[in-house]
Amino acid sequence: MLLTATAFGMKIEVILIILFLLIIALGFALFLTYRELVRINRKYYTIMSGKRGRDLEKVILTRFKEMDLVKANARKVTREVKRFKGHLDSSINKIGLVKYNAFDNMTGDLSFSLALLNESNTGVVLNVLNSNTDCRVYAKEIIKGESYIVLTEEEKEALTKALSVDEEIKKMNETDPEEIRDMFTID
Repeated sequence: MLLTATAFGMKIEVILIILFLLIIALGFALFLTYRELVRINRKYYTIMSGKRGRDLEKVILTRFKEMDLVKANARKVTREVKRFKGHLDSSINKIGLVKYNAFDNMTGDLSFSLALLNESNTGVVLNVLNSNTDCRVYAKEIIKGESYIVLTEEEKEALTKALSVDEEIKKMNETDPEEIRDMFTID
């Protein structure tokens, strides 16, 4: 009578077989889990027991001290970088040079205009005029990329070159290294 009964529309013996197979599968999964747990426990006790455990604790504490030193050093370096950045912003880092022949009786371009600017485009334009008999130097102050004294064409060109240094550097960084090498290769 028990073997002919049904539940959920299936014979009881089929349900029992399914449950038995499920118990076997769960038992196998339990065995694999237990085996993995034993392996992990063995590793844990190996690391934590005896001399190795004390060494691990020392290593961890040493690493924490080293991390604190690195953080302190990083703060110090950050302060120094900020200080140096202030110095760099005020130093000359943009230069424009234009050579020309100021006098008809001279050979070669011995005269020149030289623009020297800092990061905020403030600096000076030097104009050096060389002749057969003397040399004259004129300096004109540049503030934020502009001069309050009239500039000659050569001085304007030198100033434009100095002001465009950032753009030229940006172009060079975007240029393919092969193209740059080809620019400087002599055929």
